[in-house]
Amino acid sequence: MAGQPHRTVGEEVKPGKVPDAPIDLYLPQNGNRGYRVSRYELDLGYRLNSNRLTGKATITAVTTEERPRFALDLAQNLQVGKVTVNGSRNVKWSHQGGKLVLTPGNRIHSGGALVASVQYSGNPQPIRGQWGDVGWEELTEGALVASQPNGAASWFPCDDHPSSKASYRISITTDSPYYALANGTLLRKQTRASQTTWVYEQTEPMPSYLATVQIGPYQHRSVGTGSVPIFAVHPPRLRSAFDADFADQSAMMELFVDLFGPFPFQSYTVVVTDDELEIPIEAQGLSIFGANHCTGRNPAERLVAHELAHQWFGNSLTASQWRDIWLHEGFACYSEWLWSQHSGGPSAEQLAVQAHQGLARKPQDIVVGDPGPDLMFDDRIYKRGALTLHAVRGRLGDGKFFALLRAWTTDHRHGSVTSEQFTDLAGRYSDESLRPLWDAWLGEKTLPPLHPH
Repeated sequence: MAGQPHRTVGEEVKPGKVPDAPIDLYLPQNGNRGYRVSRYELDLGYRLNSNRLTGKATITAVTTEERPRFALDLAQNLQVGKVTVNGSRNVKWSHQGGKLVLTPGNRIHSGGALVASVQYSGNPQPIRGQWGDVGWEELTEGALVASQPNGAASWFPCDDHPSSKASYRISITTDSPYYALANGTLLRKQTRASQTTWVYEQTEPMPSYLATVQIGPYQHRSVGTGSVPIFAVHPPRLRSAFDADFADQSAMMELFVDLFGPFPFQSYTVVVTDDELEIPIEAQGLSIFGANHCTGRNPAERLVAHELAHQWFGNSLTASQWRDIWLHEGFACYSEWLWSQHSGGPSAEQLAVQAHQGLARKPQDIVVGDPGPDLMFDDRIYKRGALTLHAVRGRLGDGKFFALLRAWTTDHRHGSVTSEQFTDLAGRYSDESLRPLWDAWLGEKTLPPLHPH
């Protein structure tokens, strides 16, 4: 149930039907028109024993058109208390269907400032959908956030779409024995009585689904030996297992910097929770693994490389539309193969042949360049996306292929990208048209031959 809105200047408005066309057909309920967010400032309080979240979100945006009302994505189980727009409480609002709709009392012209402040509280829980439960989740002792693709609204009001990137300041006040982590750099930490406040600043633009909070009985330490600072956050009991399983991270980092260009963030952190996780979690500047991925027997080397590669492909370069998810997952999967070859394992060619044989035995009913929402996280997107890159590499040769990747990450650093932008850029590195290759690999359901004659 939504909280009762204040009625000092007006009563709750009926949301009615918003005529806006969906920003993304894969998630038609997510994302909002009429403004562009530049910054989120989140002041959060969290009680572990009661799973109680209190928050104040200050969202700074610029309007892109003049309109009577503006919407934010916010889970229905969070209760809204106080709302202001541009410092004024002269605003009507409603909270229904996962949308917080604000109707300012004063007109805001196109190009004008829109600063919304929302106070809210509740027991956060994941948002249930066709991709499972995503968002804020309780652990046995702590909490984590895993928001891809539409879980950010489970813990703060936002414009929840990957094309909407902004800077963040995230402040978390929680029980003092626990370590609290969010994206970016720790600015300060202050303990008062039984509560500790942690304040983080993420200066590089970030979409809402990559914003994260991790709370647990963790230790924090430096584990990097190379040019990019690398940190580990994990329960003390997992220290020796972490050192064994993540020993190659610095070498992975150096390889990927060489192949893809400079690391796009100030540092990289890996979190290992005390609980088991089905799959690792991607977040900007950090990755989250479960205790089952950290056993001392190196069970997740492939995944360690995959999650690191996402910092370039997915975090710095973020797909403008979810249909282009192969730009994240295909690149990260191919990075696994590149690491395997570099570290003395099977070559990228051997892994490509193996993946192609596996895909040939599976249904040929997926279009990599537009898989549809039900299949956007299908493993075939990962493998066929990687095979697409391997096919391009075979056509261009190593020199031009890796020059293409470095140009790709440089030209669109911290930006939003589309498949068309990548295919257009790749065309500059080829003497002949790559259109038949793109049509076959990204546009057709039938799996193309790996090495056409």
